Amino acid sequence: MRIIGNIEHPTLKISIFRMDNRFSVKFENGLYEQTYKLGQDDRLNTVESIQKLVDAELLEQVSAVFRQMHQARMAAYSRSFPVEHEALFEDII
Repeated sequence: MRIIGNIEHPTLKISIFRMDNRFSVKFENGLYEQTYKLGQDDRLNTVESIQKLVDAELLEQVSAVFRQMHQARMAAYSRSFPVEHEALFEDII
């Protein structure tokens, strides 16, 4: 698999990969990443056609999934490592 292109975005790193005749688009945002495997499709066989696929609506949906991923991660942290309120601050005399 090799990177064949990138899509500019102010907050996401978006990379286009090719392996054999299949393409993938990876979205990265800090701690999280999403990869969409596009498979073999005659309509998606160039970097330009994949850039066209990554429109404003798809980017909003990707951002929504990132928010859900973050919420799930934070909820897992809360369940696994509950904060004891008494241990947050030392008593100052």
